[in-house]
Amino acid sequence: MKLTKLISVAAMALTVFGFASCSKAQKSNKFILGLDASFPPMGYTEADGSIVGYDIDLAKEAAKRLGLEFEAKPIDWDAKEMELSTGNIDCIWNGFTMTEERVQAMSFSKAYLNNDQVLVVRKDSGINSLADAAGKIVGIQAGSSAEEAVNDNKDFAASLKELKTYADNLVALTDLEVGGIDAVVMDSVVANYSIKTGNKPLVVVADPLAKEAYGIGFRKDEAGAKLRDDIQKTLEEMAADGTVAKISENWFGTDISVIGK
Repeated sequence: MKLTKLISVAAMALTVFGFASCSKAQKSNKFILGLDASFPPMGYTEADGSIVGYDIDLAKEAAKRLGLEFEAKPIDWDAKEMELSTGNIDCIWNGFTMTEERVQAMSFSKAYLNNDQVLVVRKDSGINSLADAAGKIVGIQAGSSAEEAVNDNKDFAASLKELKTYADNLVALTDLEVGGIDAVVMDSVVANYSIKTGNKPLVVVADPLAKEAYGIGFRKDEAGAKLRDDIQKTLEEMAADGTVAKISENWFGTDISVIGK
C-alpha cells in the first residue's frame, strides 16, 4: 500500500510539473517567440547580437499592445515542435509554413504572408527550370517546409543526384555561391531578400516547387488557443490602423501582408 501511494503521489507531482512547464511563459507574463535566428528578413541576428526582422517587428508590437514582455528565443529549427510542446517557447513565428501536418499538430493563426518554395541557382549555372536540376546536388534546410516540398515532388526528388541538408539557409546559400552545391530549395521571400541585400550572384528559377503561406504556430491546448486568438485579433487591429503596412513597407518596400485581406 505504501509503495502504491508513493507511486501515485509521484505521478501526480509529474503531472503538475508538466502543466507548469507547458504554461510557464504565460504565467510570467512573457511572450516567448521561437525562431531560427538566421532567416532574414523574417527574423535574424545582427552583428551586434540583436534579433531583428519583419516577424520580430510584428510580434513586438502585438506583445506591447497585449501588455506582454517580448522575448525572441533562437532555437534549433529541427527541434521546433519539441521546443513548443515542452513550453520553452510560446509560439513558432519565423516564416513558419502552414503545412497540413503542422496545422493538425498545433493551434495556428490565420495566414499573414504568402510564399513559394523556389529553386535558387548561380546566374551562370544554366539551370532555368526545375527539370534542369536533374543530376544536380541540391541543398535544403533540415526540418524546413522546403524539405517537405522536395519530398512531396517525387519526380523532382528522384531526378536529383543528391539532396544535401544544412542547419540553415544562409549556410546553404554560401555553399551554393562557392560551387559546393548546384542549387538550394528555399522560401522565395527569404531568397529574394538575401539576393538583393547581399548583392549575391544568384537567381530564383521562375517555376516554384510549391505555393504556401506563413502562419504562427501555438500549442494545441486551451492556453495556446487563447494566446493565438489574442495575437490574431491584435494583428488584425494593427492591419486596420496601418501598422502592418508600415512594417511591411519598411522591410519589403511595399505592403505584401495578407492580414485582414
